[in-house]
Amino acid sequence: MFVEHLPDDRGQAHTLEAFTAALLLVTGLIFATQATAVTPLSASTSNQHVENQAEIAAGDLLATTEASGNLRAALLHYDNGSFVGATDGAGYAGIPPASHPLHDPLTEAFGDRQIAFDIDVYYPDDSSDGTSDVAMVDMGSPSDNAATASTRVTLYGDDRFGDDDQHVLAEDGPGRGYFADPADGDGEILYTVVEVRITAWQM
Repeated sequence: MFVEHLPDDRGQAHTLEAFTAALLLVTGLIFATQATAVTPLSASTSNQHVENQAEIAAGDLLATTEASGNLRAALLHYDNGSFVGATDGAGYAGIPPASHPLHDPLTEAFGDRQIAFDIDVYYPDDSSDGTSDVAMVDMGSPSDNAATASTRVTLYGDDRFGDDDQHVLAEDGPGRGYFADPADGDGEILYTVVEVRITAWQM
């Protein structure tokens, strides 16, 4: 009696196993689809990667140019109300010209990566609620996924500025239209402290 029903029992067992496996497969597919669904409000992995790379590049650029002195030189590459070679005091519209101290570092960091960037300099200004800013580079409005990096640079009274470094901050800064006035007193020793901020985003 038991031997005669064995094939039927095995068939039922195989059917149940197949049904269970199919159910598990469908459940797994549904879970995977929901877990990886991308909505219009979700940031893609690609965008996050680009943002991270831009932030790292901006931070590295500030660190290396500050250490080399090129960042200070770029801040002093200013005369008569604008950065040397920029138009109407509005900052450069892209990577500054070859004579600019940041031309090569900016080209290396952003030039071949299809990344746009702004460089803004913030400085103490008693006449405008404590802080004002001037654009060194203005490439437009950043996207929502823009990354930022910043550093502070101390400028001293004996720092020389202008196209050929022909002026001295403490002596000629205000008279030659340097963007920042002395932060305290005559600025003979400490002239001011500025913050350089880079905002970068994918074009």
